Amino acid sequence: MSRRRFFVDEVRDGQASIAGEEAKHLTRVLRVEKGERYELSDNENVYLGEVSLAHKGEVVFDIVEELPRKPALVPVTLAVALFKFDHLEWLIEKATELGVSRIVPVVAVRSERGLDQAAPKRIERWRRIALEASQQCRRDTLPEIELPVKLPELFQLDAPLRLLLDEEAIPEASMFEAVPAGGASEIILALGPEGGWTPGEREQFVAAGWKKVSLGSLILRAETAGIAALSVLRAVLQSRQK
Repeated sequence: MSRRRFFVDEVRDGQASIAGEEAKHLTRVLRVEKGERYELSDNENVYLGEVSLAHKGEVVFDIVEELPRKPALVPVTLAVALFKFDHLEWLIEKATELGVSRIVPVVAVRSERGLDQAAPKRIERWRRIALEASQQCRRDTLPEIELPVKLPELFQLDAPLRLLLDEEAIPEASMFEAVPAGGASEIILALGPEGGWTPGEREQFVAAGWKKVSLGSLILRAETAGIAALSVLRAVLQSRQK
């Protein structure tokens, strides 16, 4: 039977703790009790912890042992153009479940007006969504959720493989052809806003050395395209590792 997994700030002197609203949730909703065992991650290592104190203000765990980590996935950064926050938050949750290592919001020409100014106020909420999704799918580490950037800042991020998801890319520009036979050590995938990238933005990506990739002839919603692209990319990477 799989144990629940929680993230803690640190493990020190054989103990870890969770406080504040998270502790209230553990005691009042999940009803954790003294003596129960759960998996814990400090965002570096994974442990088996036993509850030694369960109070509405704090839950304390005694570390029983360190657990083996899952095999490392190829780091994938999702650079996602800002679009409606309710749809974007759903994508953040699902992208976390699909193993992204980092999410970088991007201010695009066709991003709805005002989202770039409102986004920094949402960062903590987005990180909370990523935390809950990470615990649900039992990730070893949390994805990084960064502050929004503009294209020039995005182009400063480097990786051996940088992919531009573009509905206007030629049909042959598939993920299977874009990923080298030997795989890639790190990937950045850029996803456009509702309405897609402008011709000028496409030219900038190509000039910066990004490869265009397509999901086919159907035009997908931004959040659907992101989830589909990440799923296909993970499948391609797995096939390349065999």
